[in-house]
This record gives sequence, structure tokens and C-alpha cells, in this order.
Amino acid sequence: MAAAAHGCLLASIPTTRITKMPQAILSKEYKMKAPYKLKQGQSRIFHKLPSGLNMEVIYQKCLQDDKSKTQKSWNPPPLVFVHGSFHAAWCWAEHWLPFFSQNGFDSYALSLLGQGESDAPEGSVAGSLQTHAADIADFIQKQTELSPPVLIGHSFGGLIVQYYIANEYSELAGAVLVCSVPPTGNSGLVWRYLFSKPIAAFKVTMSLAAKAFQTSLPLCKETFFSKGMEDHLVLRYQELMRESSRMPLFDLRKLNASLPVASSEFTRLLVMGAADDFIVDEKGLEETGSFYCVEPVCLEGVAHDMMLDCSWEKGAQVMLSWIKSL
Repeated sequence: MAAAAHGCLLASIPTTRITKMPQAILSKEYKMKAPYKLKQGQSRIFHKLPSGLNMEVIYQKCLQDDKSKTQKSWNPPPLVFVHGSFHAAWCWAEHWLPFFSQNGFDSYALSLLGQGESDAPEGSVAGSLQTHAADIADFIQKQTELSPPVLIGHSFGGLIVQYYIANEYSELAGAVLVCSVPPTGNSGLVWRYLFSKPIAAFKVTMSLAAKAFQTSLPLCKETFFSKGMEDHLVLRYQELMRESSRMPLFDLRKLNASLPVASSEFTRLLVMGAADDFIVDEKGLEETGSFYCVEPVCLEGVAHDMMLDCSWEKGAQVMLSWIKSL
């Protein structure tokens, strides 16, 4: 059910897998000038954090028919999705939430503080690995069912997930890293680009550090999407990305000084990357896989924004098969 374009009328929240409802606020003013219009079956809620700030959550319940078929032999875990820089909950709601709903999963996409429709904290950045992970843990502990969820993180969201499992905030059924920043951060990526791909390094710097992707369609497309992505879709996502990030996720200097993340014995982990990723290169993907002693999956014909790309089904299918194998 879509939210009204100019109001704060929100769909009622299904009670399955949702507990302690006073933690969810059902009415909130939009902060984005171009609000994301929800798809059928989706709801927008606001989870109240201990700080008093509200975190946007887009929720899609599994289809009852599929759930009744799967419950006889297996109870699918809820899925919790965490975005990266310049994105918000909407990036998962476009394709992956409907896909996993149709395959029997309750799914929650979070907007980290200062992103999307979530409240912004005081200061110049949205938070740190610790504060973002703590916010996610608070949501998981209060809003999802008792069964441990699978936690999925994209790009810098993947680094937050790595910090989460290293510090054992709460039990997880599994974790998925999608085109994730490696455990040592993005500094290694930057230096490799500078020495081996100076033109690409300049483009990445212009696109992300100078935020030129917000105004240049070709640069936005090259940074996040495949060549086959239609321009009208890139323009739509470009507008949403421009409106999603009111402040940086991190202070990168402080972040890199605190890395690498601590090693973990967590084994239920899928590391998934894209062959056409303009941001996280193949060595970055291999570094993450080696750190966790798992063989990474590199998908051909897919770019950095795997969940929005024109071949979004490839990543969704790999992740579905992996979750069913847990």
C-alpha cells in the first residue's frame, strides 16, 4: 500500500513478526522533497530509538500463500536490509522486498539516521559504526519476531553489518554482504585506483567525494549501474539518492582510523559482489571473502547497485538459494 504523496497517512502495520508496537510511530512528516512511493503490500513505519530519534522502516509481509506452503518444513527467517551511502530504505523496496515477499519472507528495509525519512542526529555526520549498529540492534530486538533474522548490508552498509557480527549485538540466522566495503575500509580501494586506474580514480572522486553523480547522468550511471540501465530509471534513482542523504553516514577519517573491524567466528555469511562494480573492485571482494574464510560470489553483468540494476534478479536469486541452504 502506497503512502500518500504529500501527507503522512500510513498503511496499517500487520501484527505478524511485529511486537511492542508502542515503539513504532505511525505518522511522520516527509523530509525528502521526492518521497518514495511505496509498492502494493508495503508499509512505512518509524521505529523510535532509545535516543528518541525515529528510524524509517519500509516493511513488506510475506505472501500468506507462500508462507503456508513453507511453514510445514521450514520457518523462513525475517530479513533486515541495510543500505549504503547516498541510499535509504527505498533502494531495497524497489525490487528485492517484493521478490522476497513472494518467496515467503517478511522483509524490513531500514533508513539509517540522517538518511531517507529518518530523523537526523545533531552534528555534521549521521553516526559511527557503533551507533549505526546499535540502532539496527535496537530495531531487531524490539520489532522483529523472536526468530533471528538474516542481516543484509550493501556497500558501507555491509561494513556496518561486519561490525555488527564482530561485536555480537544479537543472534542472527545469517548475514549477507552485497558489494560491501572490505573490513579494512575504502582506503585500499582508493590507493589501488590511484596507481592502477587513475582515470577511474578521478571519476570516483568526482562522483562520490564531490557528489557529481547527483547532477551528471553519465557519471551516476557509470558509478552505480550497468551500461544497459535505461536512462529514465537512472534519472529517477539519481533524484532519490540526491534526496536520501542529508548528511554523510560517517566521518571517514575517524572511520578508517578505527578499522579493520574485529575478526569474527561467524560462519553463516554470504559475500556477494559484481563484476562490473565501479566502486568495490575484485580485489576488494576477495579481501572480504578471505577475511571471513568464505568463497565470494562475483556476478557477471551486474554493477554496484545490485538491488536496483537492470539485472537485479541475479543477486536476489543467489541470495535466496543461499538462505534456503542455511
